[in-house]
Amino acid sequence: MTTTPEATITRERAGRPAARWFDICSYAGLTPERGACAMVDGTQVAIFRAFDGALYALSNLDPFSGAHVLSRGILGTRDGTPTVASPMYKQVFDLRTGVCLDDPRVALPTFPVRRSGDRVEVALTDEHRQ
Repeated sequence: MTTTPEATITRERAGRPAARWFDICSYAGLTPERGACAMVDGTQVAIFRAFDGALYALSNLDPFSGAHVLSRGILGTRDGTPTVASPMYKQVFDLRTGVCLDDPRVALPTFPVRRSGDRVEVALTDEHRQ
């Protein structure tokens, strides 16, 4: 999936960077319990639709292998926490925070994600743009 250059700029509270929202795909286009990768303004983002309908977005880059593969990971839960397991070395990441549950010193960048009507949108702030 690729985004178009048109996006909505949302001004955050004072002191926070502006978020730029990108249209990614239709909500129905995301298969529950599967990931999809989107190139968002030069950043690979893994987007997940959980079985309960919740949306999550985090970096597609597996920090342990250096491969952009997290969108192919296996969704699950650990102690009630929604997770994705990397398809490479099987480290498990919290979908809400990006923290690696197997090595909490490591965390993936997470991105705001929302449903707007039947569309899924992901936001990048200046700090996330490459």
